[in-house]
Amino acid sequence: MTQIYNFSAGPAVLPKEVLAQAAAEMLDWHGSGMSVMEMSHRGPEFISIYKAAERDLRELLAVPDNYRILFLQGGGLSQNAVVPLNLLGHKPQPATIDFVHTGSWSGKSIKEAARYANVNVAASSQAEGFHRVPAQSEWKLTPDAAYVHLCTNETIDGVEYDFAPDPAALNGTTVVADMSSHILSRQVDVSRYGVIFGGAQKNIGPAGLTIVIVREDLLGKALPICPSAYDWKIVNDNESMYNTPPTYAIYIAGLVFQWLKRNGGVAAMEQRNIEKAALLYAALDADDFYQNRVAKANRSRMNVPFYLRDESKNEAFLAGAKARGLLQLKGHKSVGGMRASIYNAMPIEGVQALVDYLNEFAGR
Repeated sequence: MTQIYNFSAGPAVLPKEVLAQAAAEMLDWHGSGMSVMEMSHRGPEFISIYKAAERDLRELLAVPDNYRILFLQGGGLSQNAVVPLNLLGHKPQPATIDFVHTGSWSGKSIKEAARYANVNVAASSQAEGFHRVPAQSEWKLTPDAAYVHLCTNETIDGVEYDFAPDPAALNGTTVVADMSSHILSRQVDVSRYGVIFGGAQKNIGPAGLTIVIVREDLLGKALPICPSAYDWKIVNDNESMYNTPPTYAIYIAGLVFQWLKRNGGVAAMEQRNIEKAALLYAALDADDFYQNRVAKANRSRMNVPFYLRDESKNEAFLAGAKARGLLQLKGHKSVGGMRASIYNAMPIEGVQALVDYLNEFAGR
């Protein structure tokens, strides 16, 4: 059988070890006689799974003690509504939210936030085709803004921040970061952010789970219209059990966290991701047969969009890739071209197989 490598942007590849463990435990988790999917979220078996997942994630990201970790239903897109609903209640209405617009996902965030607040686009790379991240010195922030929202890795556009925001230059403005597609792929100083959130289906687990890391002083600031099941304070006070949580997704996330710890944690994973990305970008840059249009400083290590110089060959390229077990390489419909997502679970052998095919198809 051909070795399969799945380059999907999400739901994405999971570590084979994790899938094998989940399969082995499917019918009977640790002698309980139950599948995790059958467990009460309030029973001791699942509570132990939840607490281990929360503890391991806190360790992996070195989350400070004054931050809470929440496990919520939904995805990154739903959090685009949940974030303003949770952070605007203490501001005179209508409040203002600042955004740095770097691609498709920050654009979606802007549209959603505009339903609840005034929106100021503090900086944008749209005029340049979303090929870079505006430096913090370019941001035109609003005095007394509720917060500034960043998407630190644009899954569709392949743009990743090469810096963390400098709190000293923000005059106390809270930073909210959507890290959906690169969380756990690189080390991050959580203390530079008021809120970090991410959908699980890129680097953590199945779709349907969102993780929110929120500084505790930001709890209790929700608008009255915020649904109670998405009010971070209520969720935190009930240890993510106020509403039935996505139990199986949390279980898989916990297995992924354990896999990361066995493999050296986030620091080791970051070095592997640097190596994988360098290998792939070198092949794309070898000549002008392929193009990656993102400024080199802001090229994503996770999501690598590229274009064939002769786009009439696109279908032949995809067919040849599929025949070699290289799947899900078609770019997002909004931007076209190709895209290879090389998340933590993508082994370097998969990237090498893609590079070999890139070279073969280009006739090198």
